[in-house]
Amino acid sequence: MAARPLPLRRLTVTDTLGWTAVAFVLALILMPLAAVLWRAGGASLPAPADWAALHFTVLQSVLSALFSIALAVPVARALARRQFAGRGVMITLMGAPFILPVIVGVLGLLAVFGRSGVVNQALGWFGLPTLQIYGLHGVVLAHVFFNLPLATRLLLQGWQSIPAERFRLAASLGLGPRDVFRLLEWPMLRATLPGVAMVVFAICLGSFAVALTLGGGPRATTVELAIYQAFRFDFDLGRAAVLAVIQIVLVTLAAMVALRLSLLDGFGRGLDRTPRRWEAEIWRLRLLDLFVLGVAGLFLLVPLGAVIWRGLAGLDDLPPQVWRATCVSIGVALSSTAVTLGVALAMAYLGQRRQGVEVLGLLGIAASPLVIGIGLFLLINPIDDPARWAFVLTALVNAMAALPFALRVLAPALRDVERDFGHLADSLGMTGLARFRWLVFPRLRRPLGFAAGLSAALSMGDLGVIALFADPDRATLPLQILRLMGAYQMEAAAGAGLVLLTVSLGVFWLFDKGGRRDVDA
Repeated sequence: MAARPLPLRRLTVTDTLGWTAVAFVLALILMPLAAVLWRAGGASLPAPADWAALHFTVLQSVLSALFSIALAVPVARALARRQFAGRGVMITLMGAPFILPVIVGVLGLLAVFGRSGVVNQALGWFGLPTLQIYGLHGVVLAHVFFNLPLATRLLLQGWQSIPAERFRLAASLGLGPRDVFRLLEWPMLRATLPGVAMVVFAICLGSFAVALTLGGGPRATTVELAIYQAFRFDFDLGRAAVLAVIQIVLVTLAAMVALRLSLLDGFGRGLDRTPRRWEAEIWRLRLLDLFVLGVAGLFLLVPLGAVIWRGLAGLDDLPPQVWRATCVSIGVALSSTAVTLGVALAMAYLGQRRQGVEVLGLLGIAASPLVIGIGLFLLINPIDDPARWAFVLTALVNAMAALPFALRVLAPALRDVERDFGHLADSLGMTGLARFRWLVFPRLRRPLGFAAGLSAALSMGDLGVIALFADPDRATLPLQILRLMGAYQMEAAAGAGLVLLTVSLGVFWLFDKGGRRDVDA
């Protein structure tokens, strides 16, 4: 018998929506995995080559995460403490590599760092040894290129969570740059860095196209590539399913460690003013920030410029199918974004009281898209033609892939809102829709806009289950690009890649700008 009476807590609407979202995510991930295991007749033990792939996958994921966050910290810091003309455009353009289709981004990296790339040509002029992009260092380089923008934006959200009044107080106390870093910036980084590193680590664990193009041989095989080989060459569904489970376990363990380290009591409320950094208004720090932004801009935008240059030459060769596929991709992206935001908000509310919910949200990038796609095919095929469900399933799977990023953006912001204003809202009797309308939504507009833009752009460039389901007459834009490349229409494929990049950036900018409208950034 209990020593004292325990209050009974009623299940609220947000709790019900949160648990429904959790059940939806688990069903969409675990049911296809179970279908693959059932079709295989059971599990199959990994081969020695699979263990080597696991070792390489963990190694390159750790290195990629470390380099990405090590470079993202000074870049995000420079953006956070400098206000200049074109800052918003620069932030949007620097985010382009992350939303760029992987194969298009790899082509841009090869144009810069490849054997006949710009960098090796410059080294040859000075008689210096050339760079080798294939192998472990090439895979890590590509992952840093793709994930540095994401890490920068997530860290920039952390800097924007520090109220401007804290920097004003630091200036009135005469604190220098080191003191401001120790008292304000480091506590934020200590809470934010583990989560950002975990997200990058999880993304790199599922690397497929990068390892396929830049791995350089069997010694640079990732788990996702091993799953593809098990499907493609051996049709060993059991081994592929076991490798997918190992991948999920790795991401789950990393997420649990990151959540354990992400502890921050917060900086209190602010008046949402644009912060002025008095301690950084010295010429040495101005030059340092200019140098950091210049180097990061060159590293990210030069390969992007190579993609644009090649794409401009192919715009005249675009067939009508490209424009139809563009319209289809926009529709899929908008549907996927709506699902992502709905599930992410419901899970973020539930995550205020159930910390493990954020770990479940990572299943979207922890699970192998190949295994999920094959599992969905096995589930639908006995009932209906899978091609009729191609766009619906693509939108759902894309939503799951974007869910971890949206949840990582929304959950800390919602936690700050409830911590700073929750008691006041409770005292005013604000609950349900009124609480969301008058308290939560105004203070979540900026992260909501960023999360929506990121989700839509990722869905635009995804080449996943649509390749398994779509019939010859229907395709998304990434699939149409793949078909053009398969038909050796490389100029048209480059032009379609430029269209995809432009539309993805445009969709991202519209959502992100809408979230920051009338809000100081």
